[in-house]
Amino acid sequence: MNPVLSCFIGYRYWRARKSNAFASFITFFAVSGIFLGVAALIIVSSVMNGLEGQLKQRILGAVPQLTVHSEHPFSDWQNLAESLKTLPGVRGAAPSIATQAMVQSSENISAVQLYGIIPDADRQLSPIADHTFPEAYNALRSGSYKVLLGGELARRLNVSSGDKVRLLSGDGVVYSPLGPVPSQRTFVVAGVFDMGSQVDANVAYIHYADARRLMRKSPDAIQDLRLFLTDPFAAPQLTPKVEQLLAKQGLNVSASDWRDSYGHLFAAVKMEKNMMSLMLSLIIAVAAFNIVSALVMMVVDKTSDVAVLKTQGLGRVDIMLVFVFQGSLNALLGLVLGLALGITATEYINPLLNSVGISILGPGQLLPVIINHQQLLAIAIGTVVITLLATLYPALRAATVQPANALRYE
Repeated sequence: MNPVLSCFIGYRYWRARKSNAFASFITFFAVSGIFLGVAALIIVSSVMNGLEGQLKQRILGAVPQLTVHSEHPFSDWQNLAESLKTLPGVRGAAPSIATQAMVQSSENISAVQLYGIIPDADRQLSPIADHTFPEAYNALRSGSYKVLLGGELARRLNVSSGDKVRLLSGDGVVYSPLGPVPSQRTFVVAGVFDMGSQVDANVAYIHYADARRLMRKSPDAIQDLRLFLTDPFAAPQLTPKVEQLLAKQGLNVSASDWRDSYGHLFAAVKMEKNMMSLMLSLIIAVAAFNIVSALVMMVVDKTSDVAVLKTQGLGRVDIMLVFVFQGSLNALLGLVLGLALGITATEYINPLLNSVGISILGPGQLLPVIINHQQLLAIAIGTVVITLLATLYPALRAATVQPANALRYE
């Protein structure tokens, strides 16, 4: 076996492929297919990564990523929060409570997910403070009965800062002779926040103590801690670690994460991303079939050469390697060009779209892109594997050539 000689012969065949014009034509389209398929796969995957990253930041930044609940109040939640920060992936913890509620203005009424927070504990962890005015965020004080609404929710209710709304909580229901009566109280709108996602339409914030009062519970008791994570997608792996850490401190808690409320949304995004990648991968697969066609034609054209090489001592594996190497060169050429175009187009996609006057997300909004190097590696390896598999059949055909039959009429 002489792999160097086989690769050299394969390279010579690759350089001299213009001797068969039709085979060269098919090879050109095979390389172009791999080139365009790889480039499109990189661009679409990067854009989908960017959109998923924005959803993660805008939605999971505004809602609890991981929450621990205890049936009994925590005696010292500050020390508990410090111990939770020792877990890798946990940025911090702060008291929080959530309830389903209705918010009513003089013109409209809407369902809302109401969160009670302590601004001083949340300020360095939650992005809400960065998406509203500081005075509005700081106005959430115990006993002030002020509420921070999402921008879309405020527009739906037609309210602004200083207006009054009524909050009704189902958790504070009392039963009277006339039936169940929900807990309700008038709040003043402190301001609005705008995360640029669906949470703007169904989320509101009030002070933790005011939320407890609205739910007819002790305002000073801390039974829920909201954990802020470095990567919200790591919540399923962190949940058992958090429960084990608190169990060692003698606390019996239950944990829940963002998947209870928004898991279906991110599952849909992940499925869409996978389906887009699968469809674009089919372009590469079709291009690989073109490589098969081109190599089969090359084997037919070089049958006499293969027979001569066999008479000179090249074995079956050497002959196979000649055509595998030739087909791999086409694949590598398309792969390198596709990687170059895909990465360059992804880096400059927003200037390119602006130059031709295209705005996909609306005026003034840039298309988010995140280039994942692991995805690039997977695309490159997948392309090489598919094309290597495509070269096996023509190479096997070449290896089965019988020199006596091929050279009988030469």
